[in-house]
Parts: sequence; structure tokens; C-alpha cells
Amino acid sequence: MPASGPGTFTTAQATGQTVGTSGPVRRYQVQVEDGAGVPAEQAAAEIQVIIADPRSWAAHGKGRFQLVAADTVPDVTVKIATPKTTDRLCASVGDTHGELNCEVTGGIVVNLKRWLLGSPQYHGPATEYRHLIINHEMGHLIGYQQHMACPGAGKPAPVMQQQIKGLDGCTSNAWPYTREGAFIAGPPAP
Repeated sequence: MPASGPGTFTTAQATGQTVGTSGPVRRYQVQVEDGAGVPAEQAAAEIQVIIADPRSWAAHGKGRFQLVAADTVPDVTVKIATPKTTDRLCASVGDTHGELNCEVTGGIVVNLKRWLLGSPQYHGPATEYRHLIINHEMGHLIGYQQHMACPGAGKPAPVMQQQIKGLDGCTSNAWPYTREGAFIAGPPAP
């Protein structure tokens, strides 16, 4: 996995149906830093599946989402970037230390390291941790600016908990909602 890259991106030439039950449509593009070793179309397909999942934001009236290609102006850009590029792109919102992801004006920056390797604090495969990355950062974009804390030992961590910084007794969780449709909440994080 490269620690740095050229800072240029390839946009996935992929489109999808609008998913979601209500709310504004947010058109999103997926871009991958050149040389990252992740095909942009593959990442876009995976993100589209995450967003369309019945446990995700779109299934619960928090907005509608549509994957769009490079010839459409997006509302949101999801960039998968090397750790050094992530640090640079996220600098306006804080130091990501080559480890974290961030939400910035107009988009999400996903750290390639986290995309490929997951998080040591998250008990599950890297592919499942990707669900958490997308749901957590999309949560910020749709208005959940406040992080949440663990609601109690043994309970699922809220998707808005910064699980990469520790679970505080909760169990790993990548989704804002349960299979039954209940929102997984916690108290505001300090």
C-alpha cells in the first residue's frame, strides 16, 4: 500500500439508480488517487452497495443518493486517497495523522490505509470497516455533526462514534440502523 501518491484522482465512470425513501437527492462521485491500486469503478460499486443497504441512511428517510459519473456535477465527492494525500486534503478540519478519514466541504476523504486494512479497534474485516467509514462520514454530510459515545457496555457502537479511537465497551458496528430499523444512538461524545 503506497503511503503517498501524486494527488491526482481518477473518477469512476459509473452511475446508479437513486436509492432512498425521501429527502433531498445527493449525487455523489467516487474518485481514487492515481497509483493507489484500487480500481475506481470497483470502489464505486462497493460504496453504492453500502449506501443502498437497508441499515444505511438512505433506507430511513435521511436522504436519497445517486452515484454519478464524471460528466455530472456531484453534490458529494468520495475520494479514496493515500495517507499523505488524506492529511493534506483534511488539513482544514484537523490533523488525520496518516490514520483517519474526514468530511470536508463537498465531500468525504477516505484514507487508503483504512480502506484496505480496516482499523485495529474495529472487530471485523476491512470490508466491513469500509461500511463504517462511508456511513460515518455520510452521517456528517447529512447533518450529524456531533460524534456519539458508547451507550453502554456490550451494546452496538453508534455509527457516529469514532470507533477508530476505541469502542469504550461497545461492540463494533458499521450501520446507523439495526436490521429491524431502530436507530443506534448514544450520548453526545465529550
